[in-house]
Amino acid sequence: MIANVLTIAGTDPTGGAGIQADIKAISALGAYAMSAVTAVVAQNTQGVRSFTAMQPCLVADQIDAVFEDVRVDAVKIGMVANADIARVIAERLTLHGARNIVFDPVMIASSGDSLLDRDALRALRDHLIPLATVITPNLPEADTLLKSSGAWSDQRLHDAMEDLLLLGPKWVLLKGGHLDGSSESTDLLLGPDGASRRFPAPRVDTRNDHGTGCTLSSAIAALLPYFPVPEAVSRAKAYLHAALIASDMLDVGEGRGPVHHFHALWPTPLDKAGE
Repeated sequence: MIANVLTIAGTDPTGGAGIQADIKAISALGAYAMSAVTAVVAQNTQGVRSFTAMQPCLVADQIDAVFEDVRVDAVKIGMVANADIARVIAERLTLHGARNIVFDPVMIASSGDSLLDRDALRALRDHLIPLATVITPNLPEADTLLKSSGAWSDQRLHDAMEDLLLLGPKWVLLKGGHLDGSSESTDLLLGPDGASRRFPAPRVDTRNDHGTGCTLSSAIAALLPYFPVPEAVSRAKAYLHAALIASDMLDVGEGRGPVHHFHALWPTPLDKAGE
């Protein structure tokens, strides 16, 4: 049976991040994608111009409309914009008994622009993180959630994962893409068994990394109905790595372009030339 996956996130009119990237990643991995919009974001590959958050009641209505009609096998949460939306998402997901929840605590776009009101951080910590099967913060997001700072040593990475786990999720995937001086991008996974797992991948020399966090978390959500968390993370990481390698096949925007979500499905230019 094909899994139905709901993404709850903000938009990206250029299609590389946000809810559009979520839908592409979920679809590319063979699941059926559904969506509830939390904010309309005016952004492109060069940055965020502005955003308008949805009314919390409209976010709630979208979520209810999906759950009252469709079996939902997994949920991905991305940009929530403000505290009221965070609380209403948690309320509705709890009411509907949502499972396989992947929360990507989006706070800052890859361009450096803020995507979260200052008052929302506590709501993320208190209401959304405890519902999550997996949270997927990068290092700056981990610092913000834990109100910490400092150089990232191996010990500090492990301590941060343990501290994030204490916030209530079942699993923490700490993304290491922001670590400097390494030829690899290594993500670390910690769960209820207390075992730390490493997911290394060679760094890809490309400027097309817009929406990588959205893509990875959505890929995990698409795979969780079929695989245990460590296997879902491993497969999602492999998918994203291949999408980064293939991203230079695309010509989208003048800034940090998107990854190639459909790299395994679309014909290459050489394939087309041979037709």
